[in-house]
Parts: sequence; C-alpha cells; structure tokens
Amino acid sequence: MSLSFTPSRREWTFIFLAGMMITNAVTAELISSKLIDIPLQFSMGDWQFGPFTTIVGVLPWPIVFILTDLLNEFYGEKAIRRLSWISAAMIAYCFFIVTIALKIPASTIVTGNGLADDNNFNIVFGQANWVILGSITAFILSQLMDTYLFHWIKNRTGNKMIWLRSTGSTVLSQMIDSIVVLYIGFVLPGKITWAQFMQIFPVNYSLKLVIAVALTPIIYLGHWGMRKWLEAGSKNSLTNN
Repeated sequence: MSLSFTPSRREWTFIFLAGMMITNAVTAELISSKLIDIPLQFSMGDWQFGPFTTIVGVLPWPIVFILTDLLNEFYGEKAIRRLSWISAAMIAYCFFIVTIALKIPASTIVTGNGLADDNNFNIVFGQANWVILGSITAFILSQLMDTYLFHWIKNRTGNKMIWLRSTGSTVLSQMIDSIVVLYIGFVLPGKITWAQFMQIFPVNYSLKLVIAVALTPIIYLGHWGMRKWLEAGSKNSLTNN
C-alpha cells in the first residue's frame, strides 16, 4: 500500500518562499564578517560625511524583507515564527559544517591551481565564534520582533495600510539586528572599537531603512501577485474536485 501526497499551490508556494528565505538568511550570515565602504561623500557646512562603512551581509536583506512580509501576510504569525527558528538552526548547522571543513587540511595537489589552500580558505570562512554567535542571535531576535510588530500593527489596522505594517515592523527589528550583530560579533571580541561601532551602526541601520522604504512599491506588487496566484490555485482546486 502506497501513500501519496500532492501539495496544493498554496503549500508549494510556502515551500518555495521558505526555501528562498532560509537560503538568503544563511548567505547573509556567511558573508557578514566582511565590512565594505560605500563610496558616498557629502558635506553640510563644516561637517563632512562619508565614505560610509557597513556589513556586506546587507546585500541579501532586500529579498529577506520581501519574503518575511509575504510570509507574514499570507501564512500567519505561527508559520513565520517557526520558519525563523528553522532558519536560525540552519545558520548554526551551516557554521558547524564550515567549522569541520576548516579543520580538514587542504590537499597539496591543488596548490597553485587556483583552488583554495588552508590559509585562503580560513581567511574567507574562518569567522570567529563571536561573529557566529552575533549573527544567529541578531537574526532570531530581529525576526521574532518583526513578526510580533507586523501582526500587532495588522490587528489594529486590518487589511489597510500595508506600508505601515511592512515598514513599521522593520524600523525596530532591524535596529535590534544591526546593534546585536555588530556589538556581539565585532565590539565584544575587540575587532572594532566603540567609536567605530558608532560610525558603522548608523550606516548599517539607515541603509536597511532606506531599502525597506524603497521596497514599498514592490511589497504592494508582491501582495497583489500573491493574492492572484493563490486565488487562482483555489479556483483550480475547486474545479478539479
């Protein structure tokens, strides 16, 4: 006797969105040990601003913003909370495998062939335990806060003002994310000073807010597309039955 399970369109969509979210979250945390400069400079009177420094891990976060919003909206608070914990577990698992890989010596056969030797591999993937701890802690705290605020706002505004619950939930959650990852990962182990933290944090946080606001039209488009997609799936299911 064989059992078969055919996921609905709604379930397949959740699987795809969840996979995308986990992939982007893991990628962001893997590359977050690298700081980059934003080549933007301007002056206001005697004050000079720039160039600005932030974490390169900010690159995948526009996708995470959109995915978190869609999952919150169409699959609910419990689903995104569980997915946040699963994502944190996958980040920890990824770092665990990377740690094992760091302990295994590279073959001398590949030396000079453009492949990584131990030194190069360790430079790229040898993130300190503080960075790993900061990354995982920041991710889970910010995601749970984002989910709570999203649904707190939605419960008070209903289906109106999508921009408010989308951007509003990001304002506090990403402040927590930026503070925790920089402080635990870089300040506590002495990689950057408090003065440097006060330079990097405002840039990192402001960049995330600018991205969140800039994504508002895409959020509305995503809501419209998801609603049409899921409604079409429901109609097809009723027709087939």
